[in-house]
Amino acid sequence: MQKEKATPPEKRAALEAIRAQSKGTANAAQAKRLLEALGRYAVTTFEAMRYLDVYHCPARVLQLRKQGHRITTHWQTVVTEAGEKHRVGLYVLESGASRETA
Repeated sequence: MQKEKATPPEKRAALEAIRAQSKGTANAAQAKRLLEALGRYAVTTFEAMRYLDVYHCPARVLQLRKQGHRITTHWQTVVTEAGEKHRVGLYVLESGASRETA
């Protein structure tokens, strides 16, 4: 496992802009924000919580997978602001990888 560095300022700003444009706490709203972010970046569980207001990222990823989006999970160790190490998922939307569902 590798230690992940902090979110770059430009990525953080882009994620916060997505959150500002797509407000709401409903599962669908959270999934929409996450999918939009995944279209641009690989996103960790922490980034989804902090910058996208997605509070149960694995559930939203499962929701998106059930819709046909191919999302890969890579495991990383990140260090929080408190200096603690945590193992978190890094989610990656496979390029051009969504299929239509009935």
